[in-house]
Amino acid sequence: MPELTPIRHGRMLVSPFAFFRGAAVVMAADLAATPTSRIEVQLCGDAHISNFGGFAAPDRRLIFDLNDFDETLPGPWEWDVKRMVASIEIAGRERGAQPDVRAALVRSATREYRSAVRAFATLGELEVWYARMDLQNIEDRFAGDVTAEDTARVAKSAAKAQRKDSLRALTKLTHRVGGRLRFLSDPPLLTPAEELLGPGEARDVTERLVALVDSYAESLSDDRRHLLAAYRPVHIARKVVGVGSVGTRAWVILLEGRDGEDPLVLQAKEAAASVLEPFAGPSRYELHGRRVVEGQRLMQAASDIFLGWDRIDGTDGVRRDYYIRQLWDWKVSADLTTMTETAFAAYCRACAWSLARAHSRTGDRQAIASYLGAGASFDKALARFAAAYADQNELDHAALATAVEDGRVEAQTGI
Repeated sequence: MPELTPIRHGRMLVSPFAFFRGAAVVMAADLAATPTSRIEVQLCGDAHISNFGGFAAPDRRLIFDLNDFDETLPGPWEWDVKRMVASIEIAGRERGAQPDVRAALVRSATREYRSAVRAFATLGELEVWYARMDLQNIEDRFAGDVTAEDTARVAKSAAKAQRKDSLRALTKLTHRVGGRLRFLSDPPLLTPAEELLGPGEARDVTERLVALVDSYAESLSDDRRHLLAAYRPVHIARKVVGVGSVGTRAWVILLEGRDGEDPLVLQAKEAAASVLEPFAGPSRYELHGRRVVEGQRLMQAASDIFLGWDRIDGTDGVRRDYYIRQLWDWKVSADLTTMTETAFAAYCRACAWSLARAHSRTGDRQAIASYLGAGASFDKALARFAAAYADQNELDHAALATAVEDGRVEAQTGI
């Protein structure tokens, strides 16, 4: 949505790391010019360290994994790793870490990735497929590397995450109007459809998105379709999310079960072509919503039970693809600026392990392991790359700031 683009620019202006988060297309073009091993995996496409986090698996255990797949597409595994390590270097600069500390962080994460791929290369397909990092894995794996304070913070975050579900969304995002639940009005971040559009168009959009809930159910398994059928849509609003996603259509849909205390909040997010497509080739899927969902199912250890896709015609006559999921389901994101040094190092390693597991599920892990080898040459090379790319990212961030100052680019800050 063009009217939201200034908000995206404003968010990217905040810092070089914020710029990096919103510049996946810039790095995709840069990476396309770099050499690769020609070994392909299912790529996340935007594997910076803020796109990892905790969420609920269907068995109601809190797991840690990649959680953003808008750009997913098959391609060279190095592209994901390079985006991840660049984000570590850039986040390290934002944290005020010295160059030697940042280089050590990148080498440690790269070593974690390399060691994990080599370990997965020795396992059978089912062992790799079932591997995942949950709260207990994290505590056990990093017990000797983090402080008691770090462990207590993780436990506190986990407890908070378990309260962040549809009931929490009900409390934070809705109120009662005439006895009926409705989304709050907090434009431009949360805008009910009837405020965003004229009465007639709002009714049209509501009807189309209600129909979307019915038709997208065809992308779910029968048991989950049965579960979804127990809910009925009652209200719709536009919700602005993230940095790179600002400007794409994202709707939240409030559904009720048997009464107003049994809510379900779904997010329908527009899926456009991946930023990787000009360089890695088009998706095998006609619908980009399906591209996102199928990539997520391949890469994630466990996915949202309501994850699905559909295509609908907008009121402007344009047909658009969407993927649909729960808005919140025990979701927890790390605050990279307030972590202790030990916690940040462990977090970066956890991201690297999770990325290695995802790549090992979807590509030739034996070939990648052989390419990486047992030595530290790859780790050192990626540390050099990360530092050089962070320098370029700072120049790009400064160029955006200059463009805004000169009036060539519009930005709305503080939102």
